[in-house]
Amino acid sequence: MIFYYTQTTPTIKRLKIHQTHRNLMIFFEYMSMITVLRLGHRRYRDMRITTHVALTARAFGATKVILSGEKDDNILKSVTDVAARWGGGLEITYEKNWKKIIKDFIGTKVHLTMFAPNLDEKIKDIKKEKGDLLLIVGGEKVPAEIFHVVDYNIAIGNQPHSEVAATAIFLHEYTNGQEFKTDFKDAKIKVEPKEHGRKTVEKS
Repeated sequence: MIFYYTQTTPTIKRLKIHQTHRNLMIFFEYMSMITVLRLGHRRYRDMRITTHVALTARAFGATKVILSGEKDDNILKSVTDVAARWGGGLEITYEKNWKKIIKDFIGTKVHLTMFAPNLDEKIKDIKKEKGDLLLIVGGEKVPAEIFHVVDYNIAIGNQPHSEVAATAIFLHEYTNGQEFKTDFKDAKIKVEPKEHGRKTVEKS
């Protein structure tokens, strides 16, 4: 079963299949759109890690990434170019005022931090929430205010770790492993999986 993913397509929560004698009936249950807010970006020191946060968010089901901190046109262009070539239509933008983003966002707000209850304790509650999801990924110094303006503070373990890893694990659990089934629509380049070696297919 292949899921086709575009920027305007909701993230698929789970797939229910009912097999009759003659027909295969497929029922989709949808979650809403996922936005990742990357806080505290530093243009030179964080270029690689922030790029990886954005690419991981895209690969694991996010439809939008908002960059806050120092404006970095190189990252905006780089991630946009990847999305154009690999499909799916991820949108990435810059917003200096992260407080406004959180305040104006309509939906569930989740902040990833190692100083919180672990994901396995809260994931069922988060999945029950209705509406869109804002996933907040911190930088070197996260303002204390963040902890009080979100719906959930969530840890991916209570040890120091990478925000890239935290983003991937959260989205994997939230989307029930959708990243293994998603085929990004309108991709100009795709990987053809092989047991040995590597191969890509490009559309002209």
